[in-house]
Amino acid sequence: MFFRRTVLAGLAAFVLAPTAGLAVDLPNLAGRKVVVVTENAYPPLQFVDPKSGQAIGWEYDAMNEIAKRLNFKVEYQNTSWDAMIQAVSDGQYDIGMTGITIKDDRKEKVDFSDPYMRSQQLMLVRGDEKRFTDAKSFAALEKGLIGAQPGTSPFYTAVYEILDGNEQNPRIKLFETFGATVQALKAGDVDLVLTDSTAGEGYVKASGGSLKIVGDPMGTEDFGFIFKKGSDLVEPVNAAISALKTDGTLDALNKKWFLDYKMGQ
Repeated sequence: MFFRRTVLAGLAAFVLAPTAGLAVDLPNLAGRKVVVVTENAYPPLQFVDPKSGQAIGWEYDAMNEIAKRLNFKVEYQNTSWDAMIQAVSDGQYDIGMTGITIKDDRKEKVDFSDPYMRSQQLMLVRGDEKRFTDAKSFAALEKGLIGAQPGTSPFYTAVYEILDGNEQNPRIKLFETFGATVQALKAGDVDLVLTDSTAGEGYVKASGGSLKIVGDPMGTEDFGFIFKKGSDLVEPVNAAISALKTDGTLDALNKKWFLDYKMGQ
């Protein structure tokens, strides 16, 4: 429901629109290779399908469509979230994608595309959790632990909006990937994981009732692709994102991955 109220507002065009007529209006990158890095731990944006072992998701579909329209060849690589922004800033990769929130401090290191998605930050807990129902009651649970990735929006929300503002607070347990925080939650090693609605919806749907969302949304975030500062890919990718919004392709991907797709089936 959270996702329906935010990202999917006005979800009208459910069928992928033809692209041939639009391609002539977009920049042509003449088949150049573009290296895109991701984490593969953020369903349904990008993750490894447990049945096929293939990396799939919303961002893969969107990037493949962008590549088709701009005529470039994508090479996908993987790295941890903790290393991604710096690696793209250093030019190791051309584009980074993993549901990256557009923030002013990050703009000092990388250039962002225009937003391709808007999401809200939510509290992900085990399905049988009854000790707390919102941020205030969690903060009062003195032994309650939060799983987070260093340097992410959920980490800072945990520190400054839920706890005491101390970045060294022992109630925060750090993990390298978002997927690892969720596994720790399932195992009972932590009690709360902060997630945006995109990933949260995906994990709840796949959990068979072992995970749920509690409390009210805590802020809204826009997602964008990242590039090395001054990259000549920013303008073409922005043009492609605009086309995908205009012709209903992004709405179709929202329906496919957030409403129709069933993980593990």
